[in-house]
Amino acid sequence: MRLIRVHTDAVLRDGELATLAGSAASHVARVLRLRAGDAVTLFNGDGWDYPGRVRSLPGQRVEVELGSRRPGLPESPLAVDLLQGVARGERMDLVVQKATELGVARILPVLAGRSVVRLDPRQAQRKQAHWQAIAVSACEQCGRSRVPVVGPPRSLAESLAEDGLPAGRFMLAPGAPVALNALAPGTAGVALLIGPEGGLTDAERAAAAQAGFEPRALGPRILRTETAALVALAVLQSVCGDLR
Repeated sequence: MRLIRVHTDAVLRDGELATLAGSAASHVARVLRLRAGDAVTLFNGDGWDYPGRVRSLPGQRVEVELGSRRPGLPESPLAVDLLQGVARGERMDLVVQKATELGVARILPVLAGRSVVRLDPRQAQRKQAHWQAIAVSACEQCGRSRVPVVGPPRSLAESLAEDGLPAGRFMLAPGAPVALNALAPGTAGVALLIGPEGGLTDAERAAAAQAGFEPRALGPRILRTETAALVALAVLQSVCGDLR
């Protein structure tokens, strides 16, 4: 039987009645076409799943009677912050979706010098909201109970100065003498920088190196930025994360 999971920003408590509104209610009623009595599991990013059943669908709302919460899937032991050069259109959507499925902890979109995409402040705000919604949808599908944060698109300099970046910092660089999979055993956190379609400029690579990012290679072939992100995350998670 398919497990239906729906994200909500509401506070959830065992045995209480949860009310879904807006896009979450529309998704349950119009897309999933659930009816009173149907099973559904809610989650709000606190690390727990809240199984329940639809009680009623009044107006534009959906009421769900919750049972006892249960622990969500454990997060990967390797927390990865992905500093991703913003790619065009659906390519960036793909990176956000699949990176979420691969257990990324945080996604920081980077507007680099060779980025094809250019965004004004209003467009950047809309893109951030769009990418965050994709991450939420990916969590609903893959079973994660914690949603990775998608940051606002920022310049490389701002991204390199982001608070909380892990000590282990790497940037993909074709031809680098050290492979990406050469991680120290027990590594718990990694910041991974991947350039946009046109790659990073020499000045950007130098700035990243000054910020502690070591160049690492990912095989002999030059990959598209969206391919590189997913392969790199899979490599990292297989070495020190939860991919087996």
